[in-house]
Amino acid sequence: MENHKPSKDLFVPVEREEEEQHEIGRPSLSFWKDSMIRLRKNKAAMVGLVLLILIAFMAIFGPYMNEYTANEQDLGRAKIPAKVEGLGWLGMDGTLSTVEEGETVEDAQADALARFKNDEENTEINVLSDGSDGGQARVEAIHDPYAAKDIENNFWFGTDGLGRDQWTRVWEGTRISLYIALLAAAIDMVIGVAYGGISAYYGGRVDNYMQRFIEIITGIPNLVVVVLMILIMDPGILSITIALVITGWIPMARIVRGQVLKLKSQEFVLASQTLGSSDGRVIRKHLVPNVMGLIIINTMFTIPSAIFFEAFLSFIGLGLPTPQASLGTLIDEGFKSLQIYPFILFWPALVLSILMIGFNVLADGLRDAFDPKMRE
Repeated sequence: MENHKPSKDLFVPVEREEEEQHEIGRPSLSFWKDSMIRLRKNKAAMVGLVLLILIAFMAIFGPYMNEYTANEQDLGRAKIPAKVEGLGWLGMDGTLSTVEEGETVEDAQADALARFKNDEENTEINVLSDGSDGGQARVEAIHDPYAAKDIENNFWFGTDGLGRDQWTRVWEGTRISLYIALLAAAIDMVIGVAYGGISAYYGGRVDNYMQRFIEIITGIPNLVVVVLMILIMDPGILSITIALVITGWIPMARIVRGQVLKLKSQEFVLASQTLGSSDGRVIRKHLVPNVMGLIIINTMFTIPSAIFFEAFLSFIGLGLPTPQASLGTLIDEGFKSLQIYPFILFWPALVLSILMIGFNVLADGLRDAFDPKMRE
């Protein structure tokens, strides 16, 4: 079989300018740019970010969207359900309903009317079962409190037991809860990064003493420390923030310490020290930036924990004093009327749940984006 060799004339080098030979075909991709690209590909993290931005926007501007103030009381409009034009299909039609049972239809109807102070004029009765099948008679009562109390304006989230507008109070409470959580997380980050970085960088006896101090604080139950601080200081935003900060910085300090211990013997750190950089400059310019990814991730997990802990303190009566509102105090007020007026609890609990889910899925997305092991 005859062997055909390709002619050398088929291979002609492509003419290129001198500048083009040294031109980079693909732009350089830094660690932060690569992380942001992978974060944008995470749909759950993006949904969480959008929800957080939306809630933050409403916390800032929501209380100014109607004419009511957070502490404006009017017992004549107390415990009014939410009513929004066009959203009746979502249950926001401004009515209250109940289902009652009795031996006869008349007995069930009497119990249902008693639930709404025997207001027959503004209560619609629907018979679900007349008891002819041998069971209990069941009726459904639908009451219109807006018509009963001659209320013309709509309350988008309803009102609480003192007639205060829930829309305004929920968003002002969200603002205060976010403020406390963000402030506590920022202070935790500053103290934790400084403490952990100094402890790991100097090592030896300094690290030993600083870690023993952390172990002493950790040995005291967190709730005991928080309760003592709140009892010593006057209840308020400052006391809750300090209570959250007392032990909240310890996880950050431990994470930073572990990372700095691995980085301080690297060549770039030794080169900086050889060139005469001070210890403070080495920590600020070389060690902390290389741990920034973990710092951001841990801070994002700290914020929902602080929000939940503040809500927990307010729920057990150690939170903000009345009439100040936070998500915890609003949930506490709604819990007292849960069986009869569940809508008072529903809205602050919904906002709190969205905040917790949003921060956690965003923190998960940041963790996956900053972790080199998660690259495809």
